[in-house]
Amino acid sequence: MDLGIKGKSALVMASSKGLGKAVAKELVREGANVMLCGRNEHTLLETRDEIIQEGTGKVEKVVCDLSQAKDRQELFEATMAVFGKIDLLVTNTGGPSPGQFEKFDMDDWKGFYNDIFLSAADMIKMVVPGMKQRQFGRVLTITSVSSKQPVDNLITSNVTRSSLLGLVKSLSNELAPHGITVNNIMPGYTLTDRLQQLMAGNPQLDQIKESIPMKRFGTVEEFAAAAVFLLSERASYITGQSLAVDGGVIKGY
Repeated sequence: MDLGIKGKSALVMASSKGLGKAVAKELVREGANVMLCGRNEHTLLETRDEIIQEGTGKVEKVVCDLSQAKDRQELFEATMAVFGKIDLLVTNTGGPSPGQFEKFDMDDWKGFYNDIFLSAADMIKMVVPGMKQRQFGRVLTITSVSSKQPVDNLITSNVTRSSLLGLVKSLSNELAPHGITVNNIMPGYTLTDRLQQLMAGNPQLDQIKESIPMKRFGTVEEFAAAAVFLLSERASYITGQSLAVDGGVIKGY
């Protein structure tokens, strides 16, 4: 199936590793030009060199801290300078700290909100004018199954990531007349470095796996395939949706 992505320009936030890296790699395989970003230059260089072998698309990188407004602006400007446009935007961030409610003070919550919600909203605000001008665009936010079904000991993720669902649904209605789709994708237990950190030394690992209807953890490749479809021309009539890639973990409809 031709996804119609070849030649499109994509910005994938937090893409030096994990889910962001997997999505970037899949986009390059489909022929898209991709801007990578992350905080560690060495990791970014390794990722760029790895991904550039995957397809015909150009791959560039910018070192930045997505929690900083100045860095986000510089990332946008660098991407525009290299590619001239941003057709596809994938918002992504690292997960907030685990813990229960009383562990965190108000400054912690402001930081989580800035990192998870404001970083995404800010970047979306930058790319939308160009997408409207071209009457085409794809915006995809990466959140978590915690957006729909709270995860124990991850109240920070449960709260902040769910705020993006309201943004996605509202924006999808505003931008649909301009040929721009806005969707959300929710990974479940996927074999990333973060999952392995959370599970390290956890005696309930087998129990968690058994709680997944598919009885296994997902792979980053499975997640990326779903994400890239939502970014494609083939998904032109899908907007305002939250897709769980979770092996059936979410129990609600």
